[in-house]
Amino acid sequence: MSVESAIRDSIDEAATTVGPLWPIHSFVTANPLSGFEDRPFGEAVEQAATLLGGRGYPSAETFGTALERGQIDPEILERELAEAGYEEDPETLLDRIADTADTEDGDTDTATDHVDQVLTKWLSAFLDEESAHWSMPNREKGFYSAFRGVAEHDGQIPDEGLVADLPEAPIDTIEAVLKSHPESQWVSIFEEQLAALPGWTGFIKRRAEDEGVWQSTYPISLEEYLAVRLALLDAVGADIEPSNDINANPADELAEAFLRAWEATYRDDLVEAVATESQSMDDGDTSGRPDAQLVFCIDTRSEVIRRHIEATGDYETHGYAGFFGIPMEYQGYDADVAVDACPPILDPQHHIADVPTDDDTRARHDRLSGIRAAADEVVETLEANAATAYAYVETAGSGYGLSLAARTLVPGRVRDLFDAAAERVPDDHEFCEPSVTHRDTYSGDLPVGLTHDEKVEYAATAFELMGWDEFGRLVVFAGHASETANNPYDSSLDCGACAGNPGGPSARVLATICNDEAVKAELRDRGFDIPEDTVFLGGQHNTTTDEVELFADDVPESHADDLDRLRTDLAKARENATAERAESMGTDGSVGLSETERRAADWAETRPEWGLAGNAGFVVGPRELTSDFDLDGRVFLHSYDWSTDPDGDALEAILTGPMVVTQWINNQYYFSAVDNAVYGSGSKVTQNPVGNVGVYQGNGGDLMTGLPLQSLMAADDEPYHQPLRLSTVVHAPVERVASVLTDHEELTELLDNDWLSLTVVDPTQDHRAFHYEEDLEWTPVSEQTEAHSEMPTALAVTDD
Repeated sequence: MSVESAIRDSIDEAATTVGPLWPIHSFVTANPLSGFEDRPFGEAVEQAATLLGGRGYPSAETFGTALERGQIDPEILERELAEAGYEEDPETLLDRIADTADTEDGDTDTATDHVDQVLTKWLSAFLDEESAHWSMPNREKGFYSAFRGVAEHDGQIPDEGLVADLPEAPIDTIEAVLKSHPESQWVSIFEEQLAALPGWTGFIKRRAEDEGVWQSTYPISLEEYLAVRLALLDAVGADIEPSNDINANPADELAEAFLRAWEATYRDDLVEAVATESQSMDDGDTSGRPDAQLVFCIDTRSEVIRRHIEATGDYETHGYAGFFGIPMEYQGYDADVAVDACPPILDPQHHIADVPTDDDTRARHDRLSGIRAAADEVVETLEANAATAYAYVETAGSGYGLSLAARTLVPGRVRDLFDAAAERVPDDHEFCEPSVTHRDTYSGDLPVGLTHDEKVEYAATAFELMGWDEFGRLVVFAGHASETANNPYDSSLDCGACAGNPGGPSARVLATICNDEAVKAELRDRGFDIPEDTVFLGGQHNTTTDEVELFADDVPESHADDLDRLRTDLAKARENATAERAESMGTDGSVGLSETERRAADWAETRPEWGLAGNAGFVVGPRELTSDFDLDGRVFLHSYDWSTDPDGDALEAILTGPMVVTQWINNQYYFSAVDNAVYGSGSKVTQNPVGNVGVYQGNGGDLMTGLPLQSLMAADDEPYHQPLRLSTVVHAPVERVASVLTDHEELTELLDNDWLSLTVVDPTQDHRAFHYEEDLEWTPVSEQTEAHSEMPTALAVTDD
């Protein structure tokens, strides 16, 4: 093997320890330790602590708060501590965790800090996505070449070593620096250098893998990044000898026992609730055809609105991954570029764009939106132009001041004004339809639209995974999006299954497919008894205000009464859901509607909503298993009926897709909560957006990789999110689940390494629960623990 090949292979191996980071405008929640998932959880957090310096378990204070709040069952804790070999009382052991916490500041390397400062300055300039008005020169040649062009003009870079005369190829620079190091050290050297700025390197890694518009226009690779970094380190005489130190916390084993007890307490209650409902489920008759059926994303926030919709009338709700099974790239009517609208574990297979169908409405939209866009451009130009900025402030300052005061003091009224203005501009769905018809053309490498067979497969897969056998007159596919003002993390509140984008477009696409008469006919041939009067429509759930907008422009007059009744009941459900959400944010529920609207419009609001904070469980099964319980917005819910899936194909798709994605989401919240400084992004108050790609803490440095404190804490000293690994509960024959795991080593690896847990409630074995242990072995839950005497509030029986 050549030296060049050996270096590239070493870079690839080292890069597995760096978690991917998506740009802030399409933030995707992902496990920051995804590169360590092939190792046991305890070993992974220890190695990550060595490389990244992050803590892997909740603090003693967090465990103590959970104990005080009754979130950890004392009996379960006693059992877990005894199994781990600890006999002291919990308070004494918590003191031990606190005493062994690493509170010492590490030694700082001035030379390395200087390199980081220089490197992040040029990374932010090169990777900028249309935020800067003055662009870094020669970006189209790639990062390494662009850096070579500016290095001699940067007074912060010493004119020493390789950087004084950089080779033309980055691989030559890396090889020159590595000459004094044996090949056995290369992977370790690269790991430490990539981990020095994990935010930037994670972003570069993801961008290079994505091969999108920005990457093709201004290319960058980890090879180029390492070449520049190593050259700068060489210039300042920094030592790159890899460290052999292991940053192990002696209290981690003890913390692991507390964490297992906390997780078991939550899991046991959830499993018991599912098992109890499984026993009482009516195997036969249903209550008749529902007034309407609504399919929401499996997102934990959907659990709240679903519960309240079901309470307003004879409605069925279902859970399905929010991209609605269609791996597409979507381009809105006014959008300059297309965005991925599918989970990060999938690659888009289709290009779908909004195509105008009503010329008159389109013309009105273009005229009004064009006026607004022109005004925005003029203001932006005046603000950014050094020659006009002062004059602009002189002229418009008073008006700006009034505007700022209004947005600060009465954000709700400002929102009403903007809504009124926005209503004059037709929405895309009022004059466009998604281009789902196959056109035998391509957008880049992706075919435009879908063939008839593809349409049928996507629709059939949706109904198979959810186990449908009956259809109402109205069937709503409701994607979701958030609403927030002045929030760099707004995309983190949108649909994770749509790569941090709104889910409404995906809902419209599936509804359009299902309304196709040719598709309906073939679905009937496949056994889906779709009545002639069933109409499918898309919609979008606003997770901040709980408004459900229906895209009902093409609903026939014959269904007008059904639509009016549904809209009335959705408004009623919204009032009740916002009251619940307001109370969760410490506000009087009686003003829930106005409070959630205020949070959506208030540009000073650091916590517009809770997002997926609190997520802890994932239930795969019929809605009847959980419909009688208030799950407190903490559980992902995926509809599934084992009796309609004899071959287990639907279950396989759920476990290999949504379960993996929810595990990523769960671990993003977990690690952001246990060590926010390393795995999160700190307080929003001190964040600074950079280049439309991420945020800094302060005025520079590394990109922050996770969630802000305000997404996890109710107050500085009051945690809201409970950092628990995901507890998955599946309602299906245990043999069927085991068969899926046998065929997918990556799933058993996640389970064997304790990144999440899996419990199966088997309806064919007297509804008994079986907990996955390791190596495809299961333990009957009833033989391990006795049922708790009281049902916790998170699983309280609802009144309806």
